[in-house]
Amino acid sequence: KKLRPTMEEVTGVKRKREDDDDGQSVTDVALRPNSVKRPRTLVRVESSEVTDLVGVGRTSSLQGPTMLLTGHQSEVMSMKFSPDGQCLASGSHDKQIFLWEVFGDCENYMVLKGHKNAVLEVCWSADNNYVFSASADKTGGVWDATNGKRVRKLGEHTSFVNSINASRSGRQMCVTCSDDGAVKLWDIRQRKSALSIVHPYPLTCVCLDDQSENIFAGGIDNLIHNWDIRNTEKETFVLSGHRNTVTSIRLDPYGSYLLSNAMDNDVCIWDIRPFAPAQRCMKVFSGAQHNIERNLIKCNWSPDGSMICAGSADKCVYIWDTTTKEIKYRLPGHSGSVNEVDFHPKEPIIGSCGSDKRIYIGEIDAN
Repeated sequence: KKLRPTMEEVTGVKRKREDDDDGQSVTDVALRPNSVKRPRTLVRVESSEVTDLVGVGRTSSLQGPTMLLTGHQSEVMSMKFSPDGQCLASGSHDKQIFLWEVFGDCENYMVLKGHKNAVLEVCWSADNNYVFSASADKTGGVWDATNGKRVRKLGEHTSFVNSINASRSGRQMCVTCSDDGAVKLWDIRQRKSALSIVHPYPLTCVCLDDQSENIFAGGIDNLIHNWDIRNTEKETFVLSGHRNTVTSIRLDPYGSYLLSNAMDNDVCIWDIRPFAPAQRCMKVFSGAQHNIERNLIKCNWSPDGSMICAGSADKCVYIWDTTTKEIKYRLPGHSGSVNEVDFHPKEPIIGSCGSDKRIYIGEIDAN
């Protein structure tokens, strides 16, 4: 008779003795090399949440179909996979940024400390060498992803820095926006901002185009504004259509379309090419929700642009097909608002983080 595999065989996780010295009440703790000191951050796979692997085809290199990463002490507001797909960064209301390994035991291998208030967004540089952060302490941060040191403090804003986005190519640049209504472009080799644009209303999300020549920013005026950095006295164009605060914007993998999420519960795709039609809103996707918490819930593209994803206040992950506009996945699991969802750049894997202090990474259908 063929025996079912044990939990230890299935998950690769060793059960912790109840009388261990550290007194932790966590049931399962991922193994770590004894020679390496790690933060007391645990990667836990609860028995009720482990998928039975018998007869199930795997689509990724993850240790299990779904991995649960715990350790943050407050809401996790943002998470991003690194461009090479080996790591992910997460930012939380606990003022810390965690760096995790994606494969194996999903080790939390580094903690970046320095912010004095909630970390609202994180992202990576295109070469994987830097992590960028936006914080409610009125600063942005540039961190060396190798040694964990903050190499630049972006400190010119006078209110919460809600969003940060890094250049895709060329010089190491990033752009920030804030409740003070300012958009600032930074060259990380310089202490002061290279460009500052003043807007009359608080701004909640920002991104650069492919060549870092255009800046897009959304805010509480329900609009997405575009500026050419060579002439910022006048906006190039404005994207109108949302009926409430825009919480997130993302450039597509090819640089031709912009994805936006807003508190009107719509996720939209916009044509941002120079000679696009006057009506630039191409598609509207529904399903994901916002609520009274008014979190800045993020959206993202899949690497090939065939799918989009967004978090939701109804505790689910939403993934849509960009061609049919149909919901491909509505994934439960979180016990609080899902604040960001991101696609892995190399494999059919998604990651999500939420107000329940948890981060999940899991595989989806390769097709």
